[in-house]
Amino acid sequence: MIITKIDGHAEQVSYLICMMNYTRNVTLSSVQGLTQTQLDSLLDVNSNSIGALLLHIAAIEYAYFINTFEERELNKDEQIQWGAAIRLGDEGREKIRGNDLCYYIQNLNDVRSNTLKRFKDVDNEWLHMIDEHYNGIPINRFFKWFHRGQINLIRRMI
Repeated sequence: MIITKIDGHAEQVSYLICMMNYTRNVTLSSVQGLTQTQLDSLLDVNSNSIGALLLHIAAIEYAYFINTFEERELNKDEQIQWGAAIRLGDEGREKIRGNDLCYYIQNLNDVRSNTLKRFKDVDNEWLHMIDEHYNGIPINRFFKWFHRGQINLIRRMI
C-alpha cells in the first residue's frame, strides 16, 4: 500500500504501476472463489456480469495498449477477439459467459504482462502526452491507463 518508485521505470510510470497493481489486487480479492454461476449472474436484463466486467478490464487494457504504444486502433481480428468485452451490453451478455474464474484471470494476467514490459520503455513525458480529446476534453495517457470497475457492487447484490 505504498506508491513508490519501481526500479527500471520512470518515476510517474512507477506510481501508475503501483496504482494499477493495487486496483488489480482489490479486483482479484473481490472475485476470489466465485463460481461460474456467480461470474455469469446478472442483476437485471441490462446489467453486466462480473465475468463480463473482468474481461472488459482486460479488453480495455489491451485497447489502451494498442492505442498508446502502437498508436493505432484495434484491427479486425482484435475487434473479433475483444469487441464484445469492450462494448458489453447485449453482445457482452450473450457472448461472455460459461467461463470459470481461471479464464478471466489468465486474460487479465496475459494483458498485464505485456503492459508491464512496455512500461519499462517509456518516460514521464510519454505518460503525460495528450493523445486525443473525448467529448472535447483532452485525455492524456496517464488518465487512460487507470481504470476502475463495478465488481464489488454486483458481488454484494448477488
